Amino acid sequence: MKTLVVYYSRTGTTKKVAETISSMIESDIERIIDTKKRAGPFGGLAAAKDAILKKLTKIEATKNDPSDYDLVIIGTPIWVGEMSAPIRSYITQNKESLGKVALFCTSGSTKVQNTLTQMEELCGRKPVAVFSIQQKNVRADNFEEDVKKFVEEIKASS
Repeated sequence: MKTLVVYYSRTGTTKKVAETISSMIESDIERIIDTKKRAGPFGGLAAAKDAILKKLTKIEATKNDPSDYDLVIIGTPIWVGEMSAPIRSYITQNKESLGKVALFCTSGSTKVQNTLTQMEELCGRKPVAVFSIQQKNVRADNFEEDVKKFVEEIKASS
């Protein structure tokens, strides 16, 4: 199954998980680049505001066309209980090109179901697998077994 992992990461946590998934599943990978400055404390505040208001943001053009893939795995950090604006923008721009999807998120808290549900609704299809991981586990390099289970669930769906 030809697979693409798409992710946005402001601090590097979601990037680390995305790269691990991509390595395990042997997929292409696409980093979403937000044109809005999100670095530092003010960037974090702007990110939180955009997430709460469910705003879209301008993202750089992507290199990979999701319609070329059998499965697109989409990953986002959770910002104040919401998916990141760059991923909201990516899904909105590409939802007609998406086939099968799998979804994952990274979070500083345990409240992730709302974000996964919003991602599913925005994609307009039921994901073949979902996965969430707490930021503290990624920072402690204590997440590969959980990623392996996610990858196995994806492989079992094909």
